[in-house]
Amino acid sequence: ISLIEIDPVAGLKVGVAVSDKMKETSKIASECNAIAAINGSYFDMKRGNSVCFLKADRQIIDTTMQSEFKLRVTGAINVRKGKIKLIPWSKQIEKEYEGETGMVLASGPLMLKDGQICDWNSCGANFIRTKHPRSAVATTKEGKILLITVDGRFPEQAEGVNIPELAHLIRILGGEDALNLDGGGSTTLWLSGASDDGVVNYPCDNGRFDHAGERKVPNILYIH
Repeated sequence: ISLIEIDPVAGLKVGVAVSDKMKETSKIASECNAIAAINGSYFDMKRGNSVCFLKADRQIIDTTMQSEFKLRVTGAINVRKGKIKLIPWSKQIEKEYEGETGMVLASGPLMLKDGQICDWNSCGANFIRTKHPRSAVATTKEGKILLITVDGRFPEQAEGVNIPELAHLIRILGGEDALNLDGGGSTTLWLSGASDDGVVNYPCDNGRFDHAGERKVPNILYIH
C-alpha cells in the first residue's frame, strides 16, 4: 500500500491533466510540474481516449460508455479553482450536467460518501469482489487529500484488494469521500524527487515486482 497525504493548507492545488497521446503517469506529471500524481480514469487501450465523462471548463471531451455505467462508474472527480470534490455520478446526472467551469472526470465506483460505505449493487459483482491492483483518491473531514495505490498481480508480494477491502482501508485512514480510479496495470503513484523516476508503488504492467512497469494512460490526477 502506498499513500500520499496532501494538506491543502500548504497552498497546494489539484489538477486533472489530459494528454493527447497516452503517456506514463510519471511523464504527464513531470510535464505539469506536479508535486504528486496518480493515474486517472478508465480508457480505451487501443484508441487512447477516456471511456468516462471528461469535461474541461465548458468543453466535453468524452462521455461515459453504457458498459462503464453498468460495470462501475458511480462517481466523479470535480476540480474547480484547484479544489477537489468527489461527487456521485450516473447516466441521468451526466445527461443533465451543465456544471460550472472546471474539470470533471467520471470514474468509480464511489466507495465512501460522508464517511458511509456506498451501495455497489448496480456495479458488476466480479469487478467489486475480485482482488486487483487499485488506485483511489479520497478526502478527509479536515480537507486533506489522500492518493492511494494498492499493488497486486504479484502472488508472492502483493495480491491486490477488492472494493470492500479498499473502502474499509480508506475509512480507517480517515477518508470521508473516496473514489476508485482505473486500477490493474494502470495503477501508479508518483512523487516528485523520489527515486525510480518518482514511481513509489510497484506497477504490474511489465510483470516484474519493480518500479518500472508503468502503463501509458490518457489522464492523471495531480497536485501542484
